Amino acid sequence: MARQRQSKGFTLIELIMVIVIVGILSTMTTDIITLPVKGYIDLERRTTLVDSAEMAIRRMQRDIRRALPNSIRISNSGSAIELLHTIDGGRYRAKLASDGSGEVLDFTGADSQFDVLGPLNAIPAGELVIYNLGSTTANAYAASPNNNRATIKTTSTTNSIVLTSAKLFPFQSPQQRFFIVDTPISYHCVNGELRRYDNYSISSTTPNLASLSYKLQARASTLTCIFNYDPGSSTRSGLVTIEITLTDEANESANLIHQVHVDNQP
Repeated sequence: MARQRQSKGFTLIELIMVIVIVGILSTMTTDIITLPVKGYIDLERRTTLVDSAEMAIRRMQRDIRRALPNSIRISNSGSAIELLHTIDGGRYRAKLASDGSGEVLDFTGADSQFDVLGPLNAIPAGELVIYNLGSTTANAYAASPNNNRATIKTTSTTNSIVLTSAKLFPFQSPQQRFFIVDTPISYHCVNGELRRYDNYSISSTTPNLASLSYKLQARASTLTCIFNYDPGSSTRSGLVTIEITLTDEANESANLIHQVHVDNQP
């Protein structure tokens, strides 16, 4: 008797089921691979933005903590901050020594030389400021002679300060303190950049930053800053609040807020 031949193959239904199952597995595999990769890339972008902002904030923090008391100014609708940078300071002689020696700083008339009580860290150079209150009568930003600032002469030493011209300071410091500043410093967020300005002249008005050279501190597709200054009072700590928001080309963003205490005791 002849044997019956058996047909082998796939039915249409089986083929469709295989295609559907393969499609489901492909989709699951794609998600398993792409989602972690996408998450890693997004995290790397956010980390880059945060690192850039934190480095800029640390630099600003160092400058702000060395600000001359009551010298912080906010401008450009809160997107810029300015300060006078101190490089040294000490105490001036207010009374003669027991043997009658010493060079006292005179506040009854113009004086050009005085002794330093305790040597300075280095030979002083820059502008000397006494009892800066930030007011109209005791403001280091004001123009001469209506200010409490004088230029230090190059013949000065670590124990004795000589001024380029005699100066009558408006107020004595209760603790006989003086500060030495070298330059104003400004930070400004504009055109997706955080810029640092220095080595420009001290002025009673906020500077036109667009006309000054700068050093780039941070950059992003979009970068905005909000500076806020709470002076507290002229004899205690003030508070500077810094808020920086950075957004890159992929619309990934980071927002950092940092607060810096400022010693406002003149």
